[in-house]
Amino acid sequence: MKKTGRTIFIGLLFVSFCLRLAAAGQKVQVVKMPWLDSVLKLNNDTTYVINFWATWCTPCVAELPDFEKVHLSNADQKVRIILVSLDYEKKLKETVLPFLSRKKISATVVLLNEPDANSWIDKVDITWSGALPATLIMNKATRYRTFNEKELNFEQLSQHIKSALMHGK
Repeated sequence: MKKTGRTIFIGLLFVSFCLRLAAAGQKVQVVKMPWLDSVLKLNNDTTYVINFWATWCTPCVAELPDFEKVHLSNADQKVRIILVSLDYEKKLKETVLPFLSRKKISATVVLLNEPDANSWIDKVDITWSGALPATLIMNKATRYRTFNEKELNFEQLSQHIKSALMHGK
């Protein structure tokens, strides 16, 4: 094989390797408000922890490891963690995905592409001022619902989940 041929071959191997690494990383679906509406209307016995965050929000970044810990510690429960990024869609590849990889986030992450927050925040909770971080915890079967417009830690999240699973029983 000539030197040029080897260089191309090695280059192709490297590109293939990088593509496989990217495919193994966190997947983030870009969604619109109808998707979030459908989650908010789910009527089952699962507890949903829906956290609104952004990579540029310092308290959001600080609390994400606790959400990941809650996600991993409740894998055998009917608990679903959904991390809703409010970063700009154009920042997904250059900022959000590398951030999630660095932080080793395995919980479900979506990027909500709805630039006019005033048109949708009341649908999440009428008390929400729009500040981040914000977390909605709900379980329709037990009629548990709480909204927190502040940073939450592992203990607080765990207590809310316990309450959501037991509320009304």
